[in-house]
Amino acid sequence: MCGRYAASRRPEDLAGLFQVEKWEPEETLAPDWNVAPTKEVYAILERPVKDAADRRPVRQMRALKWGLVPSWAKSPEGAARMINARAETVHEKPAFRRPFLSRRCILPADGYYEWVTGTGERELEVEGKKKRPRKQPYFVTPADGSVFAMAGLYEFWRDRTLPDDHPQAWWVTCSVITTEAEKGPLGVAPAEGPRSLSDIHPRMPLMLTSDRWDAWLDPTTTNPDEVRELLAAPPEGLMRAYAVTTAVSNVRNNGPELLEELSGPEEPVLF
Repeated sequence: MCGRYAASRRPEDLAGLFQVEKWEPEETLAPDWNVAPTKEVYAILERPVKDAADRRPVRQMRALKWGLVPSWAKSPEGAARMINARAETVHEKPAFRRPFLSRRCILPADGYYEWVTGTGERELEVEGKKKRPRKQPYFVTPADGSVFAMAGLYEFWRDRTLPDDHPQAWWVTCSVITTEAEKGPLGVAPAEGPRSLSDIHPRMPLMLTSDRWDAWLDPTTTNPDEVRELLAAPPEGLMRAYAVTTAVSNVRNNGPELLEELSGPEEPVLF
């Protein structure tokens, strides 16, 4: 899964990296080293610019709320439960199947946090029999220091309690697509701790390598089979993971110190 991540890169750097044509300075977000569900996050997407005569898709960077609210939802109360969409079933779930075909986005990150627990408890979680308690946090990030481009979806929701001209009449929300965690060795593993991403958690965000960004963002690709091919996992060995302070477990804590690498786990971990 992906329940917390870090996003501290400057918007102008992201705009250049992703060849963004349009972004609004008033949507600028502060660096966030502890992004939690329902926060606003940057998303890269392609769609026509509102009210523009030219209806071609334009690559934009938008600030969206993390936690997808389906267009047909009566209220946004369930958004915190829609932060992730499973790659294996995203094409058939009512909340995700429509945006999967035409409203795909990239959610840029430094990396994501995951909490390690014992093997037995992880097996129970995979079977859906037990919610995994959080223990030692690890930060997972590209080994080469590049941006972690997470595959995502976005959706529009109309708040019918507000008039059309109200600035909050429309919500734009998003979700991270997750896939089975890599079982191969990490590109850079900690001296003490997990040897693979699957040792940390059975799920991980689906990372898109730069050669797949254009295809994923293209809203004209709507054939279900073609879009599902875009869900292929990236090559293994691109990631590193290291233990970080347990302070990240509290969403009120936020700062670059959360990404500082520890020499070993603070909490006991069984692998």
